[in-house]
Amino acid sequence: MSLALTLPDGHSLALDARPLIMGVVNITPDSFSDGGLLTNAEEAIAHGLTLAMEGAAIIDVGGESTRPGHAPIDAATEIARVRPVVAGLANALSLPVSIDTWKAEVAEAALSAGAAIVNDVWGAQREPAIAEVAARFGAPMVLMHNRDTVDPDIDIFGDVLRFLERSIAIATSAGVPMSQIVVDPGIGFGKTPAQNLALIRDLGRLKELGCPILLGASRKSMIGQITGQKVAAERVAGSISSHLYGVSQGAAIIRAHDVRAHAEALQVWAAIANSASLNSAKGAP
Repeated sequence: MSLALTLPDGHSLALDARPLIMGVVNITPDSFSDGGLLTNAEEAIAHGLTLAMEGAAIIDVGGESTRPGHAPIDAATEIARVRPVVAGLANALSLPVSIDTWKAEVAEAALSAGAAIVNDVWGAQREPAIAEVAARFGAPMVLMHNRDTVDPDIDIFGDVLRFLERSIAIATSAGVPMSQIVVDPGIGFGKTPAQNLALIRDLGRLKELGCPILLGASRKSMIGQITGQKVAAERVAGSISSHLYGVSQGAAIIRAHDVRAHAEALQVWAAIANSASLNSAKGAP
């Protein structure tokens, strides 16, 4: 049986044929990597269209930074940033747009404007009503693990699994089918570098939750700590390495800023894997 998400318009997004790329469009002045680069809706829409041409299967639109120490904004400000971008991209593209928010009001505005997926960095635990919004629109949800504080002494996998189990329970109780849920370990959110690496290394352990896995390590600080690359936008090679390892552990979606580079890397990965399958078939009796 194929694995797919059903979008609000009735179309399906297959998750079992090949890893999908979720391209990042941040309309924020203070995001850790690309804050301030897209200053208006026209620039953000153009960037999203470029990511789609480069190989993104989903365009993820966010209007509030989630970096440590970010300045919180109210829902009205966030809606003003994201709604015209979501509407513009949804009208121009045949692929789904996701809204990166933890606020139910923002999710509702974005879904009304044409968004098809809710990507919640607090796993429906900061505002559980967001799951009710997603259920009403028939939108899939990405539920991400997050922490307010970093604790190097915790069992990070135990913490992630317990958190995501609660998130899944909130979402399904609100009417989001289990088949419409994707889980994300939340690389870089309330975790030490060692914990981030452990989560990627053993990402396959999240399969016990029974949901597809999204991995978002793109340009994260742990990559800079390993490579010495202080400029986030120049952590492309490390981002690809992290994501390819995650794909080997079962990631169905990777969230990336540098879509073209990731698309090419995944093409080579798929060609190698397909070559191995063909050689095996040729050698079969």
